[in-house]
Order: sequence, then C-alpha cells, then structure tokens
Amino acid sequence: MVIKKGILNKLYVVAVLMMLFFIVIVFRVFKLQYVEGDKYRQLSLEKTVKNDTIFANRGNVYAADGNLLATSMSKFTIRMDVLAVNSEVFEKNIRALSESLSGLLGKSTNYYQQKLREAKKRKNRYLLIARNVGYNDYVKMKNFPIFKLGVYRGGFIAEHKTVRVHPIGKIAERTIGYDNHRGGAGIEGAFAEYMQGENGWRLKQRIAKGQWKPINDVNEKEPIDGSDVITTIDVNIQDITHHALLRQLERFEADHGCAVVMEVETGEIKAISNLGRTSKGKYYEKRNYAVWESHEPGSTFKLASLMVALEDKVADTSDVVDCEKGKIFINNRKVEDSKRGGYGKISLARVFEVSSNVGIVKTIQKYYDKNPNKFTDKIKSFGLDQLTGVKIMGEGKPYIPNPSEKSWHPISLEWMAWGYGVSLTPLQTLAFYNAVANDGKLVKPFFVKELRVGGKVEKSFTTEVLKDKIASQTTLDKVRKVMENVVKKGTASNVYSPNFSMAGKTGTAKKYIPKHKDENGETIYGHYSNKKYVASFAGFFPAKKPKYSCIVVVHSPKKEKGYYGATVAAPVFKEIAQKIYTSNPIDNQLVSDKIEYASLDKNYQNYYRKLRKYKTIMPKVLGMSGMDAIALLENMGLNVKFSGMGKVTEQSINNGVKVKKGATVYLKLS
Repeated sequence: MVIKKGILNKLYVVAVLMMLFFIVIVFRVFKLQYVEGDKYRQLSLEKTVKNDTIFANRGNVYAADGNLLATSMSKFTIRMDVLAVNSEVFEKNIRALSESLSGLLGKSTNYYQQKLREAKKRKNRYLLIARNVGYNDYVKMKNFPIFKLGVYRGGFIAEHKTVRVHPIGKIAERTIGYDNHRGGAGIEGAFAEYMQGENGWRLKQRIAKGQWKPINDVNEKEPIDGSDVITTIDVNIQDITHHALLRQLERFEADHGCAVVMEVETGEIKAISNLGRTSKGKYYEKRNYAVWESHEPGSTFKLASLMVALEDKVADTSDVVDCEKGKIFINNRKVEDSKRGGYGKISLARVFEVSSNVGIVKTIQKYYDKNPNKFTDKIKSFGLDQLTGVKIMGEGKPYIPNPSEKSWHPISLEWMAWGYGVSLTPLQTLAFYNAVANDGKLVKPFFVKELRVGGKVEKSFTTEVLKDKIASQTTLDKVRKVMENVVKKGTASNVYSPNFSMAGKTGTAKKYIPKHKDENGETIYGHYSNKKYVASFAGFFPAKKPKYSCIVVVHSPKKEKGYYGATVAAPVFKEIAQKIYTSNPIDNQLVSDKIEYASLDKNYQNYYRKLRKYKTIMPKVLGMSGMDAIALLENMGLNVKFSGMGKVTEQSINNGVKVKKGATVYLKLS
C-alpha cells in the first residue's frame, strides 16, 4: 500500500507538472497569436515584403522657343524570374525569346538559350538580362515572347531609374544647373521643389540571396511627374553668345569670362554663357560667373559716376574738364590715362567717350570731396547696392563703400569714380545699364517664364519692376547719347558699324591680388597686378530704341595679346549684336556689315541661311550608349539609322549644327 501510494503521488506530481506545462504552452500560444501576433506578423512581413519607391519623372527644362534644354531619360534594368514561367511555355518559346534578345542586345541566340536554360536549372528568380536599357528598347523587350505574359506568367521584371541629360550639350550648362548629390545649382536647383514631382510606390517580395522582385506588375501608387520649366533662353541667341565668347577666350588665352544678353523691356535673360579654362587650355561652364562673381568693374562704373553729377546738376556734358597731361596724384596715389600725354582740356562728354580716368576723377573730386555721402547715396539710389534677387542661388553681394565705415580712405571717393573700391557682379552691372536703356525703369533679370504640368500653365513669371525711374529723362538722354558716341568715336570705335547702331562703355581694370604666400612660402601683400586685368564692355542695341542689353567680361586675358575692354570684350559684344540683327532685324536697320575681326565666324554668310531654315540644334551623342542616343534623337523628331552595337563612335551631323525635324542622322556604334 505504501509503495502504491508513493507511485500515485509521483504520478500526481507528473500530471500536475504536465498540466502546468500545457497551461504555459496554451498561454504562450494565446499571447503570440492574440496579444503579440500583430507585432510578429509585421516583423515577418517586413523581412519578406517591402514598399519600394517609384521615383517621379523630373520636369523638363525648355527654351523659350520650345527647344529641350534638360530632360530625364528613362533607364531600365531588365531581369527575369525564370521559375514564374510554365515549363511548357518556356520550352516552346525559349528559341524565339533568345532570337529577340540577340537581335536587340547583340550576343548570339545560342548564348541567350544557354543562359536561360542554366537559370531554369538553378531556379534563378532574378536573372539579369540587361542594364541601362533605354525606354524604346524597354517597350520592345516588354513585347518579346514569354516576356509579354507579364510578371506572373512571363517572369518579366523591369527596374526603372532616370538620368539627367542636356540635349544641346554643354551650352548654358551651369545656368540650366542640377539638383543632386552636389547640391542645387542654376535653374534646376532654384525650381527643384516644382520639378521633382511626387514619388509613387509598389510592393516587392524578398527572394533568394537578398534580392527583391515586384509582387505586382502595376503600381500601388502612381508617381506624379514634376513640372516642366519654360525658360527665357533663346537657343539661337544662346548659341551666338556662347561661340562668340568662346572664340575670344581662346584667342586671348583668358582665364575665364562671361557674356549675358537681356531683353531691355522685360528683363528676360535671352542668353548667358560662363566659360572657365582648364589646365589643358579648354573651356567649359565651370561656374556661373555672371551671377556669382563680384569684382571691381573698372571704367564701366564711370556711367554711374557721370549720372550722379548730371542728376545733381553740378555738372553737364558740355562742361570743360582739364585732363592735364594724363596723370595726377591724389594722396600720393597715381591716377593715369591710357593715352600718353593725356587729353588736355575736353568736354565732360568727351571725358566719358575716351574714358579719361583723370577727367572723371577730377569731376567727382571737385563736387563731392567735401560731401562724399551725397555721392554714395546717389549711387545707391540707382539700385547698385542691392542684389538683383535673381532666382538662382549664389548671387554675389554688391559693395558700395560708405564714408562712415572704418575702411573709408581719403582716396576712396576718387577711386570709386573710376570703378575701384566698389564690387558688382556682371549681372548687377547689366541690370543698371539695362535701366538706362529702358528709360530709367530698373527691372529684375529673370530666367523662367512658366511652370507647366501636362502642358497646362501652373505658374507664370512676369516682369518685376524694382524701381520705376532711377534718374531723370534728361540725364538718361544725355548719357545714352555719349554711350552711342563711345562706339562711334570713342574707346569702342574699333567695333563701330554704320549699318547697325550700338551704345555702351568699355572697361579695363587691374585685378586686385589678395595677400597670399608665394611658392617659396614668402608673404605677398595685397596689391593691384600689372599683369592681370579684367576687360569688359556693357551696353545695348539698337542705340535709339534698345531691344537688348548685353555685357561681356573677360578675366586675365594674356597681356601680350591684349587686355583692354575695347580689344578683348567689345568685339564679342559686336558679334553678338550683329548676328542677332541678322537673324532678327530690329527696326529694319541694314546689317550688310563687312566682317573685320578674326573673332567673327568665318562661315558667317552661311549662318544666316541655316538660322532661318533650322529650328533644332544637334546634340553631341558621341560616347553615349546607342540605345540612349537613339531614344534622345527620336524624341527630338529626327530619323535615326545606325549600324553596330554599343556606344556611339560616329555621328553624321556634328553637334551644334541646326537640324530640322524629320532629318536623318546616321550613327555608328561599336
């Protein structure tokens, strides 16, 4: 009995323990399923299924005439889930699929058959077929045998990405800009919030080796494409401006330069070129010098100095100024004219026309030396101390000295008179000159006219007036006349043409070299260089009823070849004006001008005919993959024929040449 009772006790304990164990198991199951079930189900789902972003197409950038300046090209990576294909379908169509792939991608039919069969044996659900496939080829592949059955039955997997391209090549590249890992620059950076659109998404499932494939062949949420940007840029004027500047930079072996053309009445920027020199002597759009680079303008600032004296009625253009023998000293600092022996006694108008440093300095010193604030305040009233507010990041700050500043020096006033000690960007200087051409109305320069979504205008940008009248009409009429005479009989007479009118002012300034250490480690204190200069010309055309204003600035031309504004910058201005007149005559002025300068286009006579006939510029496609080049050119309306495969090694029409829609382009690929 005692033994049986002990056995029963043990059985009872075992039964109790089993019951407790069972209760624990039931509790754990209940907890996992009902209390923590959602948590673990979510963890499981996250490891096997995820939301994959489908990036929206970025908006395009267009010129004012509709030419494409920047666009996003679709690129696809094509893969195949071989297990998704029924064995019978696979065997029946593998030959046809391999032939189609061979015809498009170039490798042999047997290569693709072997690759697909090997993948079938290895149960590969993510077989790579091709990378960087263009949109047109993607559409073709989508309709290949087997692939046309879709994701579930045909195993067709297409992963999409976009890349940014500029169809007109490097022209205006810095102004068109970018918005990527490098930051936001130019138009692309300034209007990024409008252009980027809204991303979509779709579900992807994890498969072998950490790879993911789409669950559906449709998107869970469709992406919304970004807005298109319609710029003020005129492709033909841009082309003229770019090549005119480039030729002159190459001729004078300059460090860098810029040229801007603006429509007088509206402030629309029709062309902007910024070119910097590489170590190999080539030029490309390094920085947006016109917007960013603030520097001492030199003699182009004399226009502001003259206008101050005229506005205050302390002087008139007919007043006689004694320029002496072309050299004076102010506080032991020399002011000297470029003409040896000086100009003697001449009118104030002539002082401006021949750009006498002595004459303008003596005039400003005479009337403002005891009250420099009056001079600087009037300069600021012209808007020269303000940013233009152009919608491109990185605008350089203007600087107009103030007599109350500690840095104000006894010679500061006189140095300002001829453009030293002040700092302006080329675009800020141009805005001021444009106001003179625009009967005193200071308008804000701008690059973008419209934002469009699906062809419909979403937002418009119109002319913004910053100041209704910067000076009296009397002053404006007088300075416009002397600016016209600068070209007719002054420092820029070398670019004068009796067949079309121009008005402007030359500028030549020594470059200031800041304090630095030389190659031997010795300290070189700040000084004005006798070897490096800034040559410039700012003005407008026609002289009577101006349509366009323009500025050309060239930094550090090779001194031995020339460094004056009249020699280096003014011919670029003339070439731009002359060709714009030719392509779009203004006020019926004749333009049968004899071409006298080496910087002008040797094929100038052909240019006119081409400009009238063609509307599109051929981009450079050399080095691009054949698929991308074909897609790009076909989107431009060109008929593309090609031979070979791989990258483009030859194109029958050179980049920069005007072509019309429907023209045939032959490409050689290898």
